[in-house]
Amino acid sequence: MEGIVTRFSDKTVHNGIDLTIYEGEIFGLLGGSGSGKTTLMREMIALLRPTAGTVRVLGYDVHHADDATLQKIRHRWGVLFQFGALYTSLTVEENVAVALREYTSLSERTIRRIVRAKLDMVGLGERAAGLYPAELSGGMVKRAALARALAMDPALLFLDEPTSGLDPISAESFDRLISELHRLLGLTIVMVTHDIDTIFSIIDRVAVLGDGRMAAIGTVEEVIEVDHPFIRKFFGGERTRIRIEALKRGMIHGKA
Repeated sequence: MEGIVTRFSDKTVHNGIDLTIYEGEIFGLLGGSGSGKTTLMREMIALLRPTAGTVRVLGYDVHHADDATLQKIRHRWGVLFQFGALYTSLTVEENVAVALREYTSLSERTIRRIVRAKLDMVGLGERAAGLYPAELSGGMVKRAALARALAMDPALLFLDEPTSGLDPISAESFDRLISELHRLLGLTIVMVTHDIDTIFSIIDRVAVLGDGRMAAIGTVEEVIEVDHPFIRKFFGGERTRIRIEALKRGMIHGKA
C-alpha cells in the first residue's frame, strides 16, 4: 500500500499510509476505534477503493485491474469477517462449498470431499456439516467461516477480529489453530485484532494506526517502545505489563 488516502465525505480516515506485508508472515493491524483498520483491510481486498494511493496484492494493482483479473486474484485470498458472515439459510457444509460451486467445475462428490477436509482442518467434525449457523456456538461460527475462507486453497488469509466475542479458552484454541494452519499451509496472514494474547503469541509484525497515519510498525518488541498516546494506553495495562516483562526476560520469543 502506497500513499493511501481515504475520505468519507469531510472525514479523513487515512492520510498517507504506506505499508508492506511480507510473504509468509502473520501481520497485525492495530489501532483505536475509528482509526480505519477494517477499512484498510477492505481496501486490500478491493471491497473499498481508497480516495488516493495504490494497493498491490500478489503483484497486481487491485483497484485498476479489469474484472477478469480481479476475479482471478480474489480466488487467491480468503477472508474471515468479524462475525463470520455465514449465510444463515445454508448449512455449514453449504456455506463452505459456495465458492467451489460458483467458481469451479468440480463434481459434487469432489466438492463434498473438499468441504469435509476443510472442516476437519479447522476442527469441526462431520456432525457440524449439517448444522445451520443459528445452531452453532460462537467458536464454531468462527471455525466454519475459517473453513469457508480456506475452501479455494488461498495464498493469503485476511482475518477481521478473529477472536472477538470468544471466551479466553476458545480464543487461545483459535490462535493455536491459526498458527498451525500458517505453518502447515505456508499462508500469509493479515489480521485486525485487539487481543493482547494474540498479539504476543502469534503475530510476527504489527502496524499501529493513529491520527490517520502509521504510528508505528515492526515487531511487538519494537512497537511497544514507540512513544505514541494510543500505544502507551493500549500496552500500559497490567495484563500487558506482565507479557512485556516475560518478553524481556526471554520467556516469549515472538510466537508461542
